[in-house]
Amino acid sequence: MWKWLHPYAKSESTYQLCQTLFPWFAIPALLALMIGTIWGLVFAPADYQQGDSFRIIYIHVPSALLSMSTYAAMAIAAFIGLVWQIRTAYMAMMAIAPIGAAITFIALFTGAAWGKPMWGTWWVWDARLTSELVLLFLYLGVISLYKSFDDKLQAGKAAGVMALIGVINLPIIHYSVEWWNTLHQGATISKFDKPSIATEMLWPLLINILGMGLFIGALALKRLQNELLRRELHRPWVLKLLLKESKKSR
Repeated sequence: MWKWLHPYAKSESTYQLCQTLFPWFAIPALLALMIGTIWGLVFAPADYQQGDSFRIIYIHVPSALLSMSTYAAMAIAAFIGLVWQIRTAYMAMMAIAPIGAAITFIALFTGAAWGKPMWGTWWVWDARLTSELVLLFLYLGVISLYKSFDDKLQAGKAAGVMALIGVINLPIIHYSVEWWNTLHQGATISKFDKPSIATEMLWPLLINILGMGLFIGALALKRLQNELLRRELHRPWVLKLLLKESKKSR
C-alpha cells in the first residue's frame, strides 16, 4: 500500500519531485493571493458592525487556519520518518517547521491587531489565543530540538516525536471556542450548512485560504530542495546537477 513512498527515500527522487511540483504550487498561489487580497480589501463590502476594520480577516483567518494545517503536514512528515525510517521525511519536516512558525506568528499578530479595536486590548488570555501561542512554541521547540543535535538522523527522530506529541494541541485550538467561554468568535466558514458570513465576503476569503495554502506548499518545496542540496553536496547527482546549471548560465 505504501510502496509509492519508497522511491522518495532517495534524495534525488525527492528533489526531482519538488522541482516538478513547485510551479504547480507557486503560480496558482500568486494568482489566488492577488485576486483574493484585492477583492477582499477593495471590493468586498464593509461589515455592518465592524466597518472596514474587518478586512484583516483576509490575512488573519487564512494564517490561523493554515497554521494548524501546516503543523499537521509537519507531523505527517515526522510520522513517515519515524515509521518507515525515511531520512528525507525528516528534511521535509524541518523544511515545513519555520514556515509554520512564521504563519502562526502572523496569525497571532493580526489577531492582536484585530482584537485591539474590537475588544479594547491587544491581548487577552483567551482559550483560542493561548492555544495558538502554544502552537508557536511547539514549532519553535521542534526547530530548537532539531538544531541541538549534531547527528541529524537522531535530531530528526527527537524532533519528530515532539512534533507528534504536539498534535494534541490542534483539536484544542479548533474546539476551544466551543469548550470554553471565550471572547473569540465561533465558527464562520466551517459551518457548511450556512456559513456566518455574506457570500460576497466569503469568496475572497476562500480564495486567499487556497492561495496561502499553495504558497506555503511552494515555500516548503523550495526549502526542501535547498536542504537536500546542502546535505547531499558530496553526492554525484548533486555535482552533476550543479555542473548542468553552470553550463546553462554561461
